[in-house]
Amino acid sequence: MDGRVLPVLLGITGHPPKTYRIPVPDPAGGPPTVLVYRRVPRGGGGVGLTHRWKYAYDPEGAPARRLNWPWSKPDATPPGKRDDADG
Repeated sequence: MDGRVLPVLLGITGHPPKTYRIPVPDPAGGPPTVLVYRRVPRGGGGVGLTHRWKYAYDPEGAPARRLNWPWSKPDATPPGKRDDADG
């Protein structure tokens, strides 16, 4: 990061995003490198509440988890079980 201050868009709950992806241009003109930062609690807020956040660099840049709603279908059929579509 080059020291610029970027505006932070807050979500409906008033919290900043959990993940920031920052594209860094390649000086040689190649594809940009993407740096990934994840939101982590800064410290205890009092009575178990967290009031402040900081961003920690994630060198692996793992993809964000997808939402797990109760009505969501699993990604794949568990091993050893047949899918209904298999017949």
